[in-house]
Amino acid sequence: MTHALVIGGGIAGPVTAMALRRAGIEATVHEAHPTGADHLGAFLVLFANGLAALRAVGADEPVLACSFPADTVEFLGPGGDRLGARPLTGAGDDGLSPRTLQRAALYRALRDEAVRRGVRVAYGKRLVDATSGPGGVVAHFADGTRAEGDVLIGADGIHSRTRTLLDPAAPPPRHTGQLTVCGRTRVAGHGVVPERTYRMVYGQRAFFGCTSAPDGTTYWFANIPAPEQPRSVLAAITPGGWRQRVLDAFAGDRTPVSDLVAATGDAVVGVNAYDIPTLPVWHGDRAVLVGDAVHATAPNAAQGASMAIEDSVTLARCLRDLPDPRRAFAAYERLRRERVERVVALSAAMAGRIATPPERPRTPAPPDGADDWLTSYRVDWHTPAD
Repeated sequence: MTHALVIGGGIAGPVTAMALRRAGIEATVHEAHPTGADHLGAFLVLFANGLAALRAVGADEPVLACSFPADTVEFLGPGGDRLGARPLTGAGDDGLSPRTLQRAALYRALRDEAVRRGVRVAYGKRLVDATSGPGGVVAHFADGTRAEGDVLIGADGIHSRTRTLLDPAAPPPRHTGQLTVCGRTRVAGHGVVPERTYRMVYGQRAFFGCTSAPDGTTYWFANIPAPEQPRSVLAAITPGGWRQRVLDAFAGDRTPVSDLVAATGDAVVGVNAYDIPTLPVWHGDRAVLVGDAVHATAPNAAQGASMAIEDSVTLARCLRDLPDPRRAFAAYERLRRERVERVVALSAAMAGRIATPPERPRTPAPPDGADDWLTSYRVDWHTPAD
């Protein structure tokens, strides 16, 4: 195998291309947007497991350079009372603290590092079809062009075209029953979160989280129970409209949420929250899915980006060690399916509890090993996949 076509230039796409290159396989990233996805999204968190997967292929330093750490989480109730606190790092996290950064900054860091390593990124390439045969695969794009390779890797997100090409009967993403609204502010007096801490607020009707960067910027999100909204409706909501939705959700609570949200300007965005609990078809003879295309996760566990990075490195490892694509894809699915479906289920279960304060929050830490399966997981890059 000599060349892979990677569809999608967000998170999983560039990481897959870098990992493949380290495995001796060339890859071209095909991004649907004309100039990349630098403007998309709000912010996210990478936990120790995602950072360690980047480190396995030498790609962690650019991400560490544009992010900031937090290693503690504290909980507030709807009356503003402090319910407890606990570490965000587990026993097996190798000293890696979760890192917060803007999604666009992560896109840029991963793409720029991939390009620095010699990965080609082609823009304006929206996949419309793919055909495969014994000798390889051909991708057809909306602009009338095509590309040929040995395999096609669908890293094209929750509304993946690759997924529907692999299985036209694939279940659609499931709405989780909530909207997620994210914002940031640097208004004086509103860098209110203690250093290296995430503050989680259980409101009477919604859930809120925030953290402050060293430069004084406070990043926040709100998970608000709500039915799925059409894309046209979401696009029509102004930043002021999103702020008001959050203010309404926390009206009557005695927490710092309302002051923080009211101090936020136009840096606010809201989206439907989706997940994909299980997908029957992960791959074909020449095509395979990674990241949100195969197992989108609700934002509650903040593991979506880390899971996508784990996928990318694991898939490259399998393609390195198993030259037959179908065998490599089967090994990748075997290594990943149980773990990612468990994470999706965990995050979905958290959605059902977001508006209810725990009666006895775990403080100061969970029992030894309670969270190790999640954040202390490591992709074993050096052991042959076969």
